[in-house]
This record gives sequence, structure tokens and C-alpha cells, in this order.
Amino acid sequence: MRYRILGPLSVTVDGRSVAVTAGRDRVVLAMLLVNPNRIVGAGELIDALWGSAPPVTARGQLQSCISRLRRILPPGVILTDRAGYGIRVGPDDLDSEVFARSVEQARASGDRAAFRSALAVWRGPACAELDAPPLRQAAAALDERYALAAEDWAELELAAGNERELAGELGVLVERFPLRERLREQLMLALARSGRQADALAEFRRARQLLADELGIEPGGELQKRHREVLNGETVADARPTGRVRCLPRTVGDFTGRAEQVERLAAEIAGSPGPVVAVIDGMAGSGKTTLALHVAALAGDRYPDAHLYIDLQGHSERDPVEPSEAVLVLLRQLGLNGGEIPAGRVDRIGRWRTELSRRRSLVVLDNAASSEQVADLLPTAPGSLAVVTSRRRLSGLDGVRVESLPVLSPEEAVSLLERIAGERVRAEPVAAAEVVRRCGYLPLAVRLAGARLAHRPRWRVSDLLRRLGEAALPELAAEDRTVTRAFTLTYRQLPASLQRTFRLLGVYPGVEFDALAVAALADLAGDAAADLLDDLVDVHLIEEPEPGRYRMHDLVREYARTLAAELPEADRTAALTALLDFQLHAVTTANLDSYLPVLMRDLGSAEPARPDLRVPDPVARLERERPNLVAFVAAAMAAGRADYAWQIPRAAWHPLFYRGYTDDVRELHLLALPAAEASGDRSAIATTANYLASVYGRGGQTEKAEGFLRLAIRLRTELGQLGATAQSLGNLANIYYIQGRPAETVEVLRQALRMQLRARLPERSDMINMSSLLVSALTQLGRYDEALRSARAWLSSTIDDRNDGMTGSALLLLQRLRVRQGTMAPPVAHRYIDVSVRLMRRAGYQAGLADAAVDRARLHRIEGRHPEAIAEHQRALRIIAPLNDPLHESAYRCELAATLHAAGQIPAAREMYREALGIARRLRSPYQIAQALSGLAACLDPGGPEAARLRAEAGEVYARMGVPRDDGTADRIGITSGAR
Repeated sequence: MRYRILGPLSVTVDGRSVAVTAGRDRVVLAMLLVNPNRIVGAGELIDALWGSAPPVTARGQLQSCISRLRRILPPGVILTDRAGYGIRVGPDDLDSEVFARSVEQARASGDRAAFRSALAVWRGPACAELDAPPLRQAAAALDERYALAAEDWAELELAAGNERELAGELGVLVERFPLRERLREQLMLALARSGRQADALAEFRRARQLLADELGIEPGGELQKRHREVLNGETVADARPTGRVRCLPRTVGDFTGRAEQVERLAAEIAGSPGPVVAVIDGMAGSGKTTLALHVAALAGDRYPDAHLYIDLQGHSERDPVEPSEAVLVLLRQLGLNGGEIPAGRVDRIGRWRTELSRRRSLVVLDNAASSEQVADLLPTAPGSLAVVTSRRRLSGLDGVRVESLPVLSPEEAVSLLERIAGERVRAEPVAAAEVVRRCGYLPLAVRLAGARLAHRPRWRVSDLLRRLGEAALPELAAEDRTVTRAFTLTYRQLPASLQRTFRLLGVYPGVEFDALAVAALADLAGDAAADLLDDLVDVHLIEEPEPGRYRMHDLVREYARTLAAELPEADRTAALTALLDFQLHAVTTANLDSYLPVLMRDLGSAEPARPDLRVPDPVARLERERPNLVAFVAAAMAAGRADYAWQIPRAAWHPLFYRGYTDDVRELHLLALPAAEASGDRSAIATTANYLASVYGRGGQTEKAEGFLRLAIRLRTELGQLGATAQSLGNLANIYYIQGRPAETVEVLRQALRMQLRARLPERSDMINMSSLLVSALTQLGRYDEALRSARAWLSSTIDDRNDGMTGSALLLLQRLRVRQGTMAPPVAHRYIDVSVRLMRRAGYQAGLADAAVDRARLHRIEGRHPEAIAEHQRALRIIAPLNDPLHESAYRCELAATLHAAGQIPAAREMYREALGIARRLRSPYQIAQALSGLAACLDPGGPEAARLRAEAGEVYARMGVPRDDGTADRIGITSGAR
């Protein structure tokens, strides 16, 4: 557990962020954390929440806050006392405690690096986003400790002669604490010793004006004395260390985040006596150089003799620096004159290594182009450190520590924006969060966005957000620094084949992709596409979040789209068409072989344009591609390819619907329908309407489902499509069944089955599905013998068709009927369920697995094993929860209520029946309403008026449906929410 209050409040458990979102909860938690391991009075907490006018319910609301925090935090962390509440934190759990201990140790040792490490714990002003007055007082005390520590650290740095590096950091500190005269005095000294006397005097004038305006006083004696020393040139005479080389560039004063990376690199440096080589790679703009210089500054005291730096120009508008030339620059930094530096490459590198062996040196090799460029520049003797940065993965270097930089976390990005642009960021947290999201959390992008705000004091954060609009790249610029330029430098150094592939990725509609999709897009062989993607990963233009799956950073994707827009329209259209064709046929192969005849009836039997691009595991690939499908359909519509716009949803229907992804099915088909209508293709309209109805039927919106099905039946009849018309009639029968019209269900089903036989078409899976529904309707009507004959015929058909999911469902149905008729004992029924579960699990049929759990629970109830039955009921509800299937949820809750009733848990059973009834009434499902009413009546006094009323109401519903009365515990037969 880690708590952070030195900056925005945050909580992490095992490295994962824990969201504390409610504003009052954050205030209460912060109040406890600024007073760790002690009880904070309830009055103090109420004052922090509401000030001098708390509501009458203040104590109750405070207790609610504490309860929510207890649910979020580990057990035993929140302490309760008669006087109030507290929080238990360990020695390393709270950053303010770590900071205080680290500063104490640094003061005792006089270690500058220790001071830097302590100061690095801070991520901004304490409790930055919380405005409660008691919190601000506590935060001000913490900020005061930070300022004192910073002053003590600056004194040590000045004594060590590090004023050039220190001046920039002190400038940032003075901006944060403008009234602290000691910091201002230290800044003046650093500037004067750096040869910037005029700047030092200007600082004094600013301090004098500020003190007069804010406090009405003159600067103190020490600051005025420093002013006189600068005027007289006396600061230069102070004792200064000599013989040291300091060539590192200025580090940024607003370094933010990267705590884990800094910690790992610091541990590697501190733990190795030999030459240490740390490589930092990452995409353009990820802050590699900033991190390298920050780490170098923290580790600088370990390498007192020389701090060296060179930009190797690996990704710039100039050619990369040759290793021999780089050695020349580094040797000159060490103080060697031209006559001391050998002319030949081998001798020059030898001299470089000799010079390093005599010193404890630190060298930053920035912006490396390749492993070959830096190999001869790395130290070989103990006591030296090399920090290498590159946009490319330097896999040719052995024995090095590699740190690949991700983008910043959202919290780090907002903190960086605030440190650059100031208080405006804190005033608009929602807009600030969206700005950094549009920046893709890329440090360079956030810095440039912050610079735009900082130089436009009248802008609000929301003004910047509006400027970013849909295309952020043009706005992310400051003078000649732009994100686009950073990407372009990487892109231009790619070979032509990589440039072409990257440019075409700008055409790709989705977010993630694989080598097969890129092969289709770029007209490449699959292996060639995989090799090119690996090369793009190596230069950080794309990422590989899991093996074989790739994605681009948001801004890189935007950049790729700008490059793709420069291609001829015909090239873009050809690439997109090839990709859509591949995706359609890849999705098609995710369907069961037994279902393909139905699918091909709707799609036609066109061969894929690229039969060589075979998907090894189509179902697993579709699972990964599922978030991309909407983007593919939208891209097809934008390109005028209505055929792909409706065919991709159609091909995806079966594997998505039977895995419970009904939201995806609805969204895809709602997009596809207008595309089909615009094309004038009546068959496409009918097909899309038929499958759109399946989602509304499963969700209980039967009127909408019926409307779409009647449209499909009319169009298919007009087109003379007998098999397809029979399918839609079967689906309409399913809607009748849900609406509580079992007799009409049987009539329409038999009409559909006769039409299927008359058409003599091979789509056996349609007949299988209709047979299933027929069994369910006959059972509901009490015609058990007919139902049993139909169930056996259905089972035989599913076995012939090799349809594991439907075979499992048929076995379930058969055992259910026989158990109900008393012709199958529970032990045999359990074996039937075991086989069913294996089959349905193999088919990925989630709804069927939920049915199996309910059947198992029903058998346990018959056997009197009520705890096991309740566990199975709960398993079924967990499975059905993400499937968006409220009709079955209502039925499952009725079943659970029946088991609770049998177990003697009458109040729980009553409540469960009420929940089931509420769902059934919303769905207007008569049979489920009647079952819930009957079950609820059974939970009441049987002679009471309420029970009689409920029984009468249930009886009226059963009578209207024309089905036998049920006492509320009867078995639910069949899978009734499907479609074909």
C-alpha cells in the first residue's frame, strides 16, 4: 500500500492505482493522511468537509465516507475511536513520512544525492487538488518543509561549485516560493558565479518589488548583503573546486513522474561497482533525454571527476555523428588539446578508454542511432557510468540495463501540465485531463501544450482544449519544436519499405492490428509483414502490447494518417478494400462449420482475395478484433463499400451472439442497416433486420424485434428466398414465445419447418434451432409426449450436424423433460449435464453453460442439497450478467427463489421473487410474470388475502396464455432467446 499526498492525492495497492473518486472521501482520506497514525476528531473532519455550516446529517455522511474508504482500502487500515478516526500507515507507506526521514538522513550526512532523492518524492504542491481550509493549512506546513530542504540542498550544491546546473532549478523553486528570501539569495549567488551578474541583480529588483507589493517591507539584511556582494563582484572570490569537468546540459526544473524508472536506474547504478551502462529507449517525445539528465544529476556525486555529454544526432536532420568524431568531442571536453588526440580511429578510442580509466566519470550519450555507433564509446573500466538514449532498441549491446519508456500516467501528465502552466490547470481538472489525453500522455506533447498555456495568460485550459480539436498535432508546437517534427525525423530515416508500410497504417481503421491484417493492407506476404512490424517496434513507431498484436500511440496514428492522406486516393481505396476483404473472410472462418451453409446463403460464396492469409485460430482472433469491428464498418461506409459494411456484422453475428456480446451485435447492425438501405440491396436489408431482431429479442424489446422480423419476412418473401423466409419465421416464433404466445409459436414454427422441407435447402442448423424452440413451446403447453419426441429428433439432428453447442443444449433439454416426467433419476441427470457442459464449453456457448448451472441447481434442490444448489444458481447469474439477457435473468432468479424457499429462507426467497417479477414486468414477459407471482404467493400466508390475490393474478396470466398453471417452481424448458 502506498499513499501519496506530496502532490495530488493518490493511493496504490501492489503497484495498481486505487480510485478514490468521491470528493468528500478524498478530503477525509487526506485529513487522515496528514495526521498519520493518530486519531483525528470527528469535529475536525466535519469542519474540513463543510466548514462552519455543516448539515444536520454531517455525522451520518462522515460515517458513509469512512465506510466507502474501508471498502476501498485493506482491512484494518482505518482506525475507529470514540473521538474520531485515524489511518494506520507503515514506515514506507506514506510519501510525506518517507520524505521527512530522507531529509533527516541527508542533513546528517551532508549528501547532496540524498537530498535530491528526498526532494524527488514530491510531485507538486501537497494535496494539490483539495481546497478544504484545514487541509490547506496542513499542506502549507508540508510545503514549508520542502522549501527548507530545498534551501539546505542548494547550499550544498553551491559549496560544491555546481552553480551552473543549479541556477535553472533554483529559478523554478523561486517561482514556486516567491517570498522565500534565502532561495532568492541562493539564486542570485548561482547566477553571479555563472557569470550572469546582470541576471542576479535583476532577481534582487524583482524580490524588492514583490516584497513591497505583497508585504509592504524591504528585503532582509542577508538578501541586501548578497546584493552588495554581487554589485562589488565579491561572489566570484568564494572557494571553488578545481579540476572537475562539468559538461552536462541544464536539467529541467519541472521533471515530473518516472518514479519507477528512476528508482530502477538508481538501484542499478548504486549496486554495481563495475562500469555501468544504462540504455533508455522510447518513442520520439517520450522524455528520454530528460530522464537521462535527471538520473545523471542524481548520480553525479558518485562520479566526481567528469560529467560529459554528446548528442550523437541519431535522429536529427543531420547525419549521425561518427564514433571517431564523437570520441574527439568527448576528449576535448576532458581538456585534451588537439595535439594530444590521436588521428587514427583505433588509437583515438584507445586514448578515450585510457582517460576514462583514470577518472570516475559519467557520460551521457544522447540520441544514439545504433548499437554500432555507441559500442566503442562505452566505458570499460570500473567507476564509470554511461547513460545512452535512443529511439531505436539497441539490441546489439550486451550486458546493459535497458529501460524502455512508456508514456506518462494520466496523473503524471496532468501534474507536468500544471508545473508548466500553473494554477489554471488545477482550476479545470476535467479539461486538463482531456488535454493530456489528447496529447496521448506523451511528455513532449504535454510540454508543448503547457508552453502554449504558459505564454497565453488569458487562455483557460478549455480554450486550449478547443484548439486541439480533432487534430492535435498542428497545435502541439512551440517555435521550432513540434511533435510532428519529432516523428518526421524518425520516419525519414526508415528504409522505403518501412516508410510505405507505416504510411499505409494511416489507412487502418482500428486501434490494434496483427501481421495478417497488415499483410492484406500493404499487399505483403504474412512473414514479410511480421518482419516489417518488428522493425517498426524497434524504432518505437508502433508498440507490441502482447505477442503478435500491435498498436500505435494516438499521436503517431494521427501522424500516419496525415502521411496516408498524401497518397493517391486509388491507392488508399485499394489498400482499405483489401483489408476489408481479409477481415470479412477472417471473421467468416470464426463460425462453426455447421453454421457456414446459413452464413453463405446470406453472403454468397465469394472466395477471399488473399487465400494465402490463413488465420490459425479464427475464434481467438475475433475475440481480439472485436473492438475494431465498428471502426471497420464505419470505414467501409465512408469508402462507399456498403457490401462490406453489412457483411462484416453478418459474418460476426453467430460467434458474437452466442458468446454474449449482444451490445457489439446491436451496434454493428445498427450501423449496417442504413448502409444496406442506402445501397438499395433488399436482401442485405432483410438479412440485417433479421439479425438486429435477435438482440432486441434477447433484451426483451419484443415489439422492436417483431417489427424488424416482419420487415425481413416481407422482403425475403418478395425475393423468393424460401429458406431465409423460413428462418425469419422461426425467429418470429421465438418472439411469440417470449411474449407468452406458445400456441402461436407452435403454429408458426410448423409453418417454417414445412417451408424449409419444401425448399429442400441444406441449412440444417435453422431446423435444429426451430426444433429446440418447438420443444420449449410444447412443454410450456403441457404437451410433454410431443415435446419428448421432438427433443429426441432434435438431439439426433444436432449430432448429425456436429454442432457441439446445440448437442449440449439438446441433452440438457432431454434430461429436463425426463426429470420432470419422473423417468430419469438425479444421478443419471447429473451425468447428462456433465456431458452437456463439456460440449458447450468446447463451443464457447456461455448462455448454455448458464442453463446447465440452473439445471444442476434444480437437481441439487430435488436432492435436498440446498447450499450446493444456491452456489450453482449464483454461478448461472454470474455467467448471464454480461450477456445482456434480462429474460433469462428473470427466469434464473425465479429458480433461485424456489431453492431459497425450499431451504426455508422465506424472506430471501420473497425478495428474490420480487426482483424476478420486476424484471419480467419491465420485459412484459407473461410466463415469467406468472411464475414470479405464483412463487411470491407461495412465500406468503397461504390463507391470506395477498397470497390469494397473487395466485389469482397468476392464474389469469396462465389462462390468457393457454398453458397449465404453474406453482412458480416448475422447470424452465429450452433456450428461447436465440435467433438464426
